[in-house]
This record gives sequence, structure tokens and C-alpha cells, in this order.
Amino acid sequence: MSSGNPSAPHATEPVSSLYDTRLPQLSRWRRMQIPVIAWAVIAIIRGLGPTLRFETLGQHHYEQSRARGVPVISAFWHRCIISSTWFWRNRGVVVMNTTNFDGQWTRRVIEHFGFGTAQGSSTRGGLRGLAVMAKRLEEGFDTAFTIDGPRGPRYVAKPGPAMLARKTGRPIYVFHIGVEKAYTLEKAWDLMQIPHVFSRAVIVSAPLIMVSPDADAEELRHKHAEMQAALERVRDVAESWFALSEAERKRLRAEWNA
Repeated sequence: MSSGNPSAPHATEPVSSLYDTRLPQLSRWRRMQIPVIAWAVIAIIRGLGPTLRFETLGQHHYEQSRARGVPVISAFWHRCIISSTWFWRNRGVVVMNTTNFDGQWTRRVIEHFGFGTAQGSSTRGGLRGLAVMAKRLEEGFDTAFTIDGPRGPRYVAKPGPAMLARKTGRPIYVFHIGVEKAYTLEKAWDLMQIPHVFSRAVIVSAPLIMVSPDADAEELRHKHAEMQAALERVRDVAESWFALSEAERKRLRAEWNA
């Protein structure tokens, strides 16, 4: 029998964590911090972004896909999120974004720079977030995952891109950005890099990864491993780039831009 009390516990249907994108309850102090942190990060990116000098390796993989009218599912490590935000700004890329405290100020930052967001993460709201990203891909927008986020482990890729690629038939695009001079947040889980003003940067892109729409669990594991290996390789090249001799950089340019 109903109690007639609209606030009774049974009045609210439980939501599966896979679909739950409700904002968590935060203290007043935490809520006040969100806009302050967001605008501080925006100011940093707007200040240093125009001074960065980018070189690209393997960028034709992305450009050829877009020239065919095929959007991509990008995957990159959280470490290079500052430089990536500037490089990919104002292109309408839709990013998976968590609803926790960090995700709430991060959402303000990335939307300021012309990104869209799909709320969810590997631990909460992930399936709803993937559904939003699938719809945006059908509409022609690129999507992106900071693939070891939102809280690590560092350099361990989550399975979201492979699942989304199977569902949509869109390719996975892997890249990493290395910078010549940067401040590394040594105590942060992701070892995030904040580039120095006027630093040189290189974005290294791997060949696209395709996933069959009828891929079984074994193929998904294989494609996930392929993505993990590609992420490690582009990171190794990008982060060692400015320590290489000019002759070695010339050789790698020919290899990656072939």
C-alpha cells in the first residue's frame, strides 16, 4: 500500500551506475571553488596557447578520415590535456567528462574552448556517455577520451573507444603531444604537463584503428591491446622528440608522414 508521501524512499527509482549522470552532492565550499578553478585554468591556457609552436607527425591519418567525411574517436593520455585543449579547440569535439568535482570545473574549461561534453566515466554513467557520443558521431562530430582518466591508473587505457568504434563503425585515432619545455605536476596522478610559454610542441598520430561491428569479446580485447600499444608508441616518440638529433628527427618525419 502506498504511504501517500512523495518523499518516501520508494518514490525515486534507483539508477544503475552505468547510466547515472546525476551531479554528486558537494559542500558549499566545493561548489564555490568550481568557477574559480575553471577560470584560472582558462586564463593559463589562453595565455600560453597562442605562443606554442606545433609540429605534426602522422596527422594525415586524421585529415584523410575527415576529408572522407568520417569523424574519429580520439584517445590520448591525460598528461597532455593542457596542450591538447589548445590544439583541438573550437572544432566541436565531444569529450567524455566525469560528473565529479574535477569534472565539473573541467567541463567549464573545455566548453569554453569549443568542445562538447558527454557526461559519464569508466565508473559512473559510462554507458549513457557512450550513447551520447555515438549520436554525436552520427551527426559528424569527432569524439575524444582522456583514456587513462578520470583518475588513472596512469597510462592504462580504458575500453571505451573500442566499444564505441564497434557500435558506430568509426575509427579510433590515437595521438600524444610532447613539449620541449614544460612544468610537470609531479604530485598529480597523471604527471600533467603545463607547457612553458613559447615552447615547441610535437603532436604524433598513429594509423587509425578499425573495429568490426560484429567484433566478439576476443576481438575487442585485441583492438584494446592494439590501442594501448599505439598510445605507448606515440607517447615515446613525442616525449623523446626534442632530445633527438636533427638527423634522427628527419628519419622519423619521413617514417611517420609517409
